[in-house]
Amino acid sequence: MNNQDPIADMLTRIRNANRVGRKLVMVPNSKICTGIAGVLKTEGYIDDFDTIEDQRQGVLRIKLKYAMDGGKVIHTIDRRSKPGCRVYSKVGELPSVLNGMGICVVSTSKGVMSDRKAREEKVGGELLCTVS
Repeated sequence: MNNQDPIADMLTRIRNANRVGRKLVMVPNSKICTGIAGVLKTEGYIDDFDTIEDQRQGVLRIKLKYAMDGGKVIHTIDRRSKPGCRVYSKVGELPSVLNGMGICVVSTSKGVMSDRKAREEKVGGELLCTVS
């Protein structure tokens, strides 16, 4: 199956698994999906992720994180920039999600990073998704 938007596919799989309370999500592997998973891990939204090699491109296995009482850590995860309408932002215009309680994942010339790290590095880029 040819997937035109791997980022939207990844976010939808995470959103659906989080909604029903699954612990693991399997996503087709790509560089951008690995970068987004790395940002989600460093910001504390997922427990861990690893790559499983197969005969094709591989699979990214993401372990979702839940609170001790079973509450969800990821409340909303939304796609910002889409293939039909790309959204770019300068470093001074990066949006603040929930007044700093959430993150915005940005694809920059220095790699995929959170909005906080992009402000530290003083670099803007394409707004991929927001997580809160």
